[in-house]
Amino acid sequence: MEQNHFTEEELAIAKSVDLVSVAQSLGYTPKRIGKYYTLKEMDSIRIYDRTHWFRWSRQFDKGENGGSQIDFLRVFAGMDVKTAVFWLLEFSGYQRIVTTKSEPVLKYQVKEKELERKNFQLPVASLDNSYLYSYLGQERGISKEVIDYFISQKLIYESRHYHNIVFLGNDKEGNSRFASMRGVFDKEGKPFKCDVVGNDKRFGFNLSHENSEKIVVFEAAIDLMSYVDIMKDYESNLIALGMLADAPLATFLEEHPQITTIRFCLDNDEPGKKATEELLKKYYELGFEVENFPPPAGFKDFNEWLIATRLPNLSVAAKSVAKIK
Repeated sequence: MEQNHFTEEELAIAKSVDLVSVAQSLGYTPKRIGKYYTLKEMDSIRIYDRTHWFRWSRQFDKGENGGSQIDFLRVFAGMDVKTAVFWLLEFSGYQRIVTTKSEPVLKYQVKEKELERKNFQLPVASLDNSYLYSYLGQERGISKEVIDYFISQKLIYESRHYHNIVFLGNDKEGNSRFASMRGVFDKEGKPFKCDVVGNDKRFGFNLSHENSEKIVVFEAAIDLMSYVDIMKDYESNLIALGMLADAPLATFLEEHPQITTIRFCLDNDEPGKKATEELLKKYYELGFEVENFPPPAGFKDFNEWLIATRLPNLSVAAKSVAKIK
């Protein structure tokens, strides 16, 4: 359907209809899980903000894996686009011919959120990095050479308050767009971890080299640093996702189009293995050379491997703490 068959107002109304109500009207059973909804009949479906959806089981099928309310009706109700828009307008109670000047009374609408963008403000730096050196060196086995290097690149520092380690995620121009903090005083094996308010999660902790056509991908910043320590790799591009989603990687690749090869070094657990399989397939189909390079069998991640090599006398209790990112 050509979009000029509908006004911009009508398309906006169609795309503001509550998608949870739409799914329910089609006979599905929505279930809320945290900040999103899924469907009892299809647990791979995710409905976000009640207005758009994604289907993880078909994430590589273009046109079938997510979108707006219109796409939902097209995929799950067999409608063409024009029919879907008419259906949504009727479902909302909208009438195309309005004889009065009053605004139509609409149903099932999701109010547009007012984006409250909180200021991104980095924690104040400590006068020195003594706690940072102590934790990364004595607890995580990272060499002073590597710690010095990342400090010199202005990618890590110690905060003045609470002495947390701050990991910075910079854009191509060197502007910090993301930052996460990791505490150095674990209590009963429970680490303090959080992102700095106002983060842009399209960016991740990274080290860029414009002359390198390869990028190495990790889940956590400390694993990235451990890899550098083990492999002595100061030449490749490196990035820590901070999660298993690949938004930071996609942003980095957009900013660094010279990259042709991606090496995935995700955790050696089931979520890490599953994510690796999916990402290998995705980026291979996008035309990249891809490689799976997990830590050796028996080690969950690169830091655990480094600790076993460099701190063999680390106590079992300390090692169990060190496993936690």
